[in-house]
Amino acid sequence: MALISNYASLQSAVSEYLARDQDTTLLSRIPSFIQLAEAKFNRQLFVRQMEQRAIAVVDLGAGEPEFIALPSDFQSMRRIRLTSVRGQPALEFRSGVQLDEYRFRVSDVAGQPRYFSVFGDQIELAPRPDAAYTVEMVYRRTIPPLASNDTNWLLALAPDLYLYGALLESAPYLKEDGRIQTWGLGFTNALADLNTLGLTSTFNAGPMTMRLSGQVV
Repeated sequence: MALISNYASLQSAVSEYLARDQDTTLLSRIPSFIQLAEAKFNRQLFVRQMEQRAIAVVDLGAGEPEFIALPSDFQSMRRIRLTSVRGQPALEFRSGVQLDEYRFRVSDVAGQPRYFSVFGDQIELAPRPDAAYTVEMVYRRTIPPLASNDTNWLLALAPDLYLYGALLESAPYLKEDGRIQTWGLGFTNALADLNTLGLTSTFNAGPMTMRLSGQVV
């Protein structure tokens, strides 16, 4: 089997493992198997490579400056802060209902944002910004799909996860194929190994110590 290094070589490897050269219908679905596997990765994989940093500036000229568009590959927020303010304060998450209640209490007076919520494909800030603040977001991103990228960081890091993930998605078409259990075990192990690596590569600077909030060491 050739080295799995890009989208084409991954498709070739999946085809080779399926060993169904005469089943052109099954082979034509390999791109879909890969797409479905990527959807599963996005739900189940948690590694530092999925964290991304983005910068946005509040547009006071917009009709609703309290709304900022989220990055197109956004999945969930890890941290958001105002980098243009001394001390770069972090914003606290509030639900949409809580933001509405807050605005009602303060009569929606503009000021330095203290809270944020995620609304559709936008971030909502409160209070309504009174200046052009610079906002830094650290968020969990989706994996760049191979259908529109020749390769990506996950394929380079874990070609086995991609291979077993795509093969496992072929199970409904193979029915009672005995290899499905092997592929499932390979996928489960590869996923668990990567998630463990994600934890150790994030917290390997030394033992964690507990201290009270606000305590400076």
